[in-house]
Amino acid sequence: MTVHFIGAGPGAPDLITVRGLAIIRRCPVVLYAGSLVPAEVVAEAPEGARVVDTAPLHLDEIIAEMRAAHEAGLDVARVHSGDPSLYGAIAEQMRRLEALGIPYDVTPGVPAFAAAAAALGTELTLPGVSQTVILTRTAVRASAMPEGEDLATLGRSGATLAIHLSVNNLARVVRELTPSYGADCPVVVAYRVSWPDQCFVRGTLADIRGKVKAAGFTRTALILIGRALAEADFAESRLYAAEHHHVLRPAKGKG
Repeated sequence: MTVHFIGAGPGAPDLITVRGLAIIRRCPVVLYAGSLVPAEVVAEAPEGARVVDTAPLHLDEIIAEMRAAHEAGLDVARVHSGDPSLYGAIAEQMRRLEALGIPYDVTPGVPAFAAAAAALGTELTLPGVSQTVILTRTAVRASAMPEGEDLATLGRSGATLAIHLSVNNLARVVRELTPSYGADCPVVVAYRVSWPDQCFVRGTLADIRGKVKAAGFTRTALILIGRALAEADFAESRLYAAEHHHVLRPAKGKG
């Protein structure tokens, strides 16, 4: 018996990995975060499976479901949205399972920032513009941010920022990042990426608050900030340059 933590991806049912879907299809117990995991994914569970939406459950109740499955010798598909390594709250579940001697493994999923970049048709790292992506969030009702991880500090890097769980804190995001990025820095707020009602609001740090307020986004939105989001005049990567040689593309001899 094993508890399988599975990243279901950002929303579209066909963005789950082949491995993740195969596990769901064979597990007699499926626990899923119903607020963000589409019903179509867990509908792939085998006939007669115990399928439980964990959105209304607290940690002890979720672990109780896993423990009952373990005692019955039944594999569990524990389905989270996006990739479970990012704000997935799986660490405390795994710690509880270890204490109980219940085996587990993890199957990664497509993270929301990657799905948003794909839908926008943009690259988050451009030569000479940004070669770093920082995944972060702000503190609202969730856990406090550790010292040194405030937006003002992270913003001094000039990296492309993917800010999760913070659309209701947009005023603070704008206030803390404008000194480093400038009021004209491009911003994209991605709402429910890959779902049928996905929507993108483009703007700058100067005007994004008004645009997002008009759109009515209050949750399930990702904030992307950085010059790479709108830069067209960038140097081409050396990776495919004709004069760039490496072991798989050696220099051609003169004929």
